[in-house]
Amino acid sequence: MDVVFLSLVLILLTFGLVMLFSASYAFSLEYYDNSYKFISRQALFGVAGVVIMLIVSRIDYHFWRKFAWVIYAISIIMLIMLLIFPPMLEGMDVKRWIVIGSFNFQPSEVAKFAIILLFSSLIAANYKQMKSLGFVGFLILLLGATCGLIVAEPHLSATVLVFCIGVVLLIVGGLAKKYIFGGIIAVAVGAVVFAFSGAISYVSDRLQYWIDPWSDATGKGFQTIQSLLAIGSGGILGRGIGQSRQKYLYLPEPHNDFIFSIVCEELGLIGAMVVIILFCLLVWRGFSIAMHSSDKFGSLLAIGLTFQVGLQAMLNIWVVTNTIPNTGISLPFFSYGGTSLVILLAEMGIVLSVSRGANIEKT
Repeated sequence: MDVVFLSLVLILLTFGLVMLFSASYAFSLEYYDNSYKFISRQALFGVAGVVIMLIVSRIDYHFWRKFAWVIYAISIIMLIMLLIFPPMLEGMDVKRWIVIGSFNFQPSEVAKFAIILLFSSLIAANYKQMKSLGFVGFLILLLGATCGLIVAEPHLSATVLVFCIGVVLLIVGGLAKKYIFGGIIAVAVGAVVFAFSGAISYVSDRLQYWIDPWSDATGKGFQTIQSLLAIGSGGILGRGIGQSRQKYLYLPEPHNDFIFSIVCEELGLIGAMVVIILFCLLVWRGFSIAMHSSDKFGSLLAIGLTFQVGLQAMLNIWVVTNTIPNTGISLPFFSYGGTSLVILLAEMGIVLSVSRGANIEKT
């Protein structure tokens, strides 16, 4: 098992829990009369996730290959269920969550893993057919069906994540260059279809308040403005751990998607760079494991899982800094969400399983 990768995961998890407590206790005290509500729950899931990660790391990653189609089918069924039933979370006008008792989770989290597992399995078994239009077209159909269901929720950030993961696995898997141009055309056509769908008003609103959040400073632009204020007030060294002012009910739900703003405010530019460097190191080590994997399936699996974490972190940071429109995307290891944390740690366990058969001692 790769100790470097494991150490990076544990460092990010610990860092994330510390920042989650700092970001959440004022909100938690105000609305739940318990400063420890979010951190206690997240810590519990974190411990469970680490145990699951270590167990999964001991299981031969080839074991999951036989369940690729089953997991994909389950993810599709859950995504369809979201569209059939009304929103399951009160106050939400989007259909992203399935609620079971006190637990809720986003099927798109399962869909991301399903695409990684299925594409890795199919490409590894049929890599000589990556120049075949029929086989590549079949993979694109699977990817398109998944993305189509996710964008219908609507959940743009998850759609972008799943699409990019699929494309990266296709390219790494040996996609013929002649299909790249065709892919560009397909994306363009898809964009046109999307533009004339019911989701266009959702997108136009996001774009409007991204370009000028001050046009509705007390409404839809409020969160972005408060995020930028938090980042700017942090300066180089930050106000100090636990000293954020924006978390005192100025920045809405600072423990969720915008927790990186609190990192910047309390730890400054230096702290923000440390977080970014940690994610970069995690991706680098994951790719090193992939490059030295004993087979193509393990290589694709490690690439897909680590690329997912890196891309999601990058998109979240771009959203928080208003570089791209707010699409509702969490920061891995940091944002509140017990179920998603357990899934993430289980995925890291699979990468560790791949590392057991990889020869990377000198990398």
